[in-house]
Amino acid sequence: MKQVEERYISLLTDFGFKRIFGSAPNKDLLICFLNSLFNGRQVVKDVKYLNPEKVGDIYTDRKAIFDVYCEGENGEKFIVEMQNAYQTYFKDRALFYSTFPIREQAPKGSEWDFKLNHVYTIALLNFNMNEAAFNKEEIRHHVQLCDTATHKIFYDKLEFIYVEIAKFDKSLDELETLYDKWLYALKNLYKLTQRPKALCDKVFDRLFEEAEIARFTPQEQREYEASKMAYRDIKNSIDTAKREGKEEGLAEGMEKGLAEGMERGMTQRSLEIARKMLANGMDTATVMEITGLSAEQLELK
Repeated sequence: MKQVEERYISLLTDFGFKRIFGSAPNKDLLICFLNSLFNGRQVVKDVKYLNPEKVGDIYTDRKAIFDVYCEGENGEKFIVEMQNAYQTYFKDRALFYSTFPIREQAPKGSEWDFKLNHVYTIALLNFNMNEAAFNKEEIRHHVQLCDTATHKIFYDKLEFIYVEIAKFDKSLDELETLYDKWLYALKNLYKLTQRPKALCDKVFDRLFEEAEIARFTPQEQREYEASKMAYRDIKNSIDTAKREGKEEGLAEGMEKGLAEGMERGMTQRSLEIARKMLANGMDTATVMEITGLSAEQLELK
């Protein structure tokens, strides 16, 4: 097995994120992160992990698999997702996910007054969402149903929180709040070789203990390496597609023959990238958005 270079795992990988936030022995870390995110507006004292795989009313219905799914002590539901790649219909996906904890609150075989508990969908985005409704200067975005004329909250039990961690650029010396420290850890933990003074709070003792790769079993190290490779493949594919898209734009204005030759080469390279993206589980719409290929071209891959 290839020697692991980092001392600590990356929380941006599927394995790393679920190990720290998605396992019952580490629920104190999840609770601390959620409370730093809510900053007093909602206080989470305890959580119970729920089955992250949800299906519809019948088995053949479309299903959803959450990164982290849990329930607070008052019945409120929390969906926490780490998203590393841009997805065209990510807002739709977040809304679709929220329907599962809403529907499962309906009791079977008895009368019901339709009273619902809170549902929070928290999306941690390792990219810039470029959403027109968001303040571009902010990292955290809070979405609720409101009246468009008065801008007052119409329904307060369904909340979407988007955190564009890719925009977070504070240094260790600039970390002021617990929330700042968590965002720094989310983005930079795998780069650290030792404990910085700024992350010496008691809760981070647990984080660094659980994140140290040397403590992993051989099986855990293999699983982490596989998760890290999948993460790197996706990011490399996206970076390559963006870079080649820019190069194609610079080629405009060149002689027609040369431009056509470059276009053919770019299309072939885009197809190779598309194959890798699809093999890593990215949906067709997102692959089309990133590579610029049409549905017909993807069908011919």
